[in-house]
Amino acid sequence: MLSINRQTDYACRIILHLATCSERVTAQEIARQQLVPRALARRIVTRLANAHLVIAGCGREGGLELARPPSEISLLDVIEAIEGPLTPEAGIFYHPLRVPGVGGAAREAWVQACAAVIAELSRVTFDKLSGGSVQGSAEKGS
Repeated sequence: MLSINRQTDYACRIILHLATCSERVTAQEIARQQLVPRALARRIVTRLANAHLVIAGCGREGGLELARPPSEISLLDVIEAIEGPLTPEAGIFYHPLRVPGVGGAAREAWVQACAAVIAELSRVTFDKLSGGSVQGSAEKGS
């Protein structure tokens, strides 16, 4: 079973919100509108910035914007920014690989299933999730 934690859900909300904005917005504004606890929003934004998914401006030019167009940011990018790299052995996937005696064909089937999930997550981009109404400022410079 794929298990996504609360921070990853909030990170997806933040990126989706930014994908629909035409200008920079504050983390506080996003937190309020997306029902993300303010303190947690700051930590998540830091992780998203470290993963080069968002740009956080300071001072008068402050606020957040996507670091690249929403069509270039996938669900996999956001999940890995919060959860770490996804692999069939990663803790995000429940799997029988750690059970003694399970291996061979069962292991190969599980690895293929996990690879299919990862591939699908990489295909789902935030321009698709936002319904194509993307006018993010990262696109303006493109």
